Amino acid sequence: MPFATVSPVRFEHRDDPLGLGTPTPRLSWTTATDDPDWRQTAYELRLDGVPGTFTRRVESPEQVLVDWPFAPLASRERATVRVRAASGARWTDWSEPVTAEAGLLVPEDWMARFVSPATIGRIGDPAPILRGTATVRPGIASARLYLTAHGVHTTTLGGTRVGDEVLAPGWTSYAHRLRYRTHDVTALLTEGENVIEALLGNGWYRGRLGWAGAGALYGQRLALLAQLEVVYEGGLVETFGTDGSWSARPSGVLADDLYDGQRTDLRALPEAPSDAVDVLDEDLGRLVAPEGPPVRVTDVLPAARTWTSPSGRTLVDFGQNVVGRVRLTARGTREGGEVTLRHAEVLEGGELGTRPLRSAKATDTFVVPAADELVLEPELTFHGFRYAEVNGLDAFDSFEAEAVVVGTDLRRTGWFTCSDPDVERLHENVVWGMRGNFLDVPTDCPQRDERLGWTGDIQVFAPTASFLFDTAGFLSAWLADLAADQLPDGSVPFVIPDVLRGESPTAAAWGDAAAFVPFTLHQRYGDAGILRRSFASMCAWVDKVASLTVDGVRAGGFQFGDWLDPAAPPDNPFAARADSDVIATAHLARSAEVTASAARLLGRDADAERYADLAAATREAFARHYVTSAGRVLSDAPTVYALAIEWALLPTPGQREAAGRRLADLVRAGGFHIATGFVGTPLVTDALTSTGHEDLAFRLLLERGCPSWLYPVTMGATTVWERWDSMLPDGSVNPGQMTSFNHYALGAVADWLHRALAGLAPAAPGYREITVRPRPYRAFTHASARHLTPYGEASAGWRREGGRLTVDAVIPVGTRATVRLPGGETHEVGHGRHSWTVPEPPPGRPEIETVRDLVDDPGLWDAAVALLVEHGLARDADDAALRAAPYLDAPAADLPLHLSRRTPTPTREAATRRLAALLGTR
Repeated sequence: MPFATVSPVRFEHRDDPLGLGTPTPRLSWTTATDDPDWRQTAYELRLDGVPGTFTRRVESPEQVLVDWPFAPLASRERATVRVRAASGARWTDWSEPVTAEAGLLVPEDWMARFVSPATIGRIGDPAPILRGTATVRPGIASARLYLTAHGVHTTTLGGTRVGDEVLAPGWTSYAHRLRYRTHDVTALLTEGENVIEALLGNGWYRGRLGWAGAGALYGQRLALLAQLEVVYEGGLVETFGTDGSWSARPSGVLADDLYDGQRTDLRALPEAPSDAVDVLDEDLGRLVAPEGPPVRVTDVLPAARTWTSPSGRTLVDFGQNVVGRVRLTARGTREGGEVTLRHAEVLEGGELGTRPLRSAKATDTFVVPAADELVLEPELTFHGFRYAEVNGLDAFDSFEAEAVVVGTDLRRTGWFTCSDPDVERLHENVVWGMRGNFLDVPTDCPQRDERLGWTGDIQVFAPTASFLFDTAGFLSAWLADLAADQLPDGSVPFVIPDVLRGESPTAAAWGDAAAFVPFTLHQRYGDAGILRRSFASMCAWVDKVASLTVDGVRAGGFQFGDWLDPAAPPDNPFAARADSDVIATAHLARSAEVTASAARLLGRDADAERYADLAAATREAFARHYVTSAGRVLSDAPTVYALAIEWALLPTPGQREAAGRRLADLVRAGGFHIATGFVGTPLVTDALTSTGHEDLAFRLLLERGCPSWLYPVTMGATTVWERWDSMLPDGSVNPGQMTSFNHYALGAVADWLHRALAGLAPAAPGYREITVRPRPYRAFTHASARHLTPYGEASAGWRREGGRLTVDAVIPVGTRATVRLPGGETHEVGHGRHSWTVPEPPPGRPEIETVRDLVDDPGLWDAAVALLVEHGLARDADDAALRAAPYLDAPAADLPLHLSRRTPTPTREAATRRLAALLGTR
């Protein structure tokens, strides 16, 4: 066995390096070795291309996103790269080769032009099929087909589908950036005439977008751009492309829309005369290669149950809320019959719960021929659903149904497990919610008339997303759209791509995605290039917000605030407990701080100083306007304390300590129910943990009543909900207009599960340094997290056995870790597998002196609540917590006295005696 091996190189953030969009792709690799003394001191890269072979040696320990050391690639140029690494005088073997190929890098590479049907395929017409031919000579060596469209396309060559993309080319800010993809079609070509056909659908380009019902926001005409390049043996190159010789005809797709669904006539079509095409004058300079994977079918789930609803409808449950479409295999269909599929995330009253769809019809209809067996599946739409209603087929045995799961085909990189099945289900719900909503853009919900790239949602979820899946290419492309759609004054639209097109939007937490998301990606992937490309956008946003301050703080103006605070009524999601000005000013301080950090990393010292000064001035103004000397923060809500604690907005240690105590008391008073919306939720458990109240953070996590993270799990949720109470305890849907059952934002707590419960966290960009610090809360017997970092696999976990705790960690080559064990030991370790077993710290059993002490003992508090309820001093646990809140500093034994002002003396005295006895047993 070699003493060390290196992986094949990775080009940029691409799993498939065909059609790269840069002539100088950065390279990464990982190293595996059992040698604890291995330290990379140099590497060599070998390029086999045309012409010749080149080797470059670099004295460096770097192995992640290292600069391309060779001459820039030309368009279409192929390069095969291997790497080997050295530790001192010892060299690894060469890695396995990886061949990459540049795409079409400049507009002049395109001979083809966009073509659109001349008279058919207009809005309301059947979806058009464009057709062209390529007559190919003998001796084909290789062939590439470069494809994109206005709308979405499904393309075939010689009757065989090209690629496995769904809804290609996806959704970008089309006016500025239109993605094309490179396909290797060598195996699909034959000598002689080859037919290329492309079915065009409305997609995001021309379909409905947003709840206002607007369509064709990007243009009225569907169009295709296709360029086929054939290389023959001997080097001859022949190019075919969309031009005026192509033709068009209507398809059997009579209507298609992402919101409303697809209507398809599957019967044989009568011969229709060909339509000519118009060649469109389009800017080819906006064409870009993909930075991440495309949308694909990522899973297929069989039906879990089929039954008849109370109204006689045929319903199918797939057992999981998914995004995609239903594939129906129908048997014994009748000529001209109609089969209709309706979709919904939930049932209500035993029927399909379609009210959360709002105006989206989410209905697929098929006009069918007579057939013994027929597969019905749309391809130009998608739905968010767990349930489907099937109409037009006579009996259950006349069909089989599958849920075809669709989403961006991101590489899974993060896993979590623990001893509590409900917490594991919560984590799985976060994963499924991300899978459904990361469909070419990070959407807010997949089912209703929305499905937009809300900036606030991904801003809070980006740390969790970048742990669970490799989102570097996906989100860097989205950030390029953000920069493209950013207003000239620096304002950031609420959604990216911007289809709401509001006036100078400057909503805190939403617009701050311009600074937070690139900063998060740099922290998790070590990619300074993302910061470099986003830096102007970051600065423009911060400068815009700073221009709106008065005496250093944001005051007034439109804000989303702590969106969907559980205290907000169903019809007013803005009505949060946290003051919007406090939230806005806190976000300015944080955005200025991360922009200063980016500037320092990029060597922009003057900018770094300017933004650091702005951050300091904003923190000072925040404290002056919103913080008392005793550490109280204006509006006295959990979210404002979480922001102030985690973003260092409290000037003195005493104020920070007091704010932590106040946050803890608010959690106690709330009966450990969550009391934060989108803004506070990602930070509240961290704020409790970092101020010494980690037990309360875990009790907040483990609460199962409404509102809480685990309440949806108890209600059978399989994804994270938009609202804490999207479904009410009686099984009815929240009456608010805006209710989704697949919405990832509140799942941002998963990042804390990885870092705090399991104990795996980055300590330097790209996990170059790692912190292992598990927090083994007594309600768990084990927990672990595993993550594929840019350097390789890292993991941390712990288990409790026989009064001892065992902590395990795997640290990848090229990194180091600081390990903080329960009980206080600290170790600095390098790569490899490590394990420690330590005595379990004895449970802290402080004297129960105050009501606060009583609340903090879960078992004792549960018994006390039962006693108070029995004596009529509280209705339930929530009422007891709320009523006890003003008396947290009072002696614990006096609690019945404080709660019984209007209660007869005998009851009060009996409750007091019972509580004294209970306290005496401890």
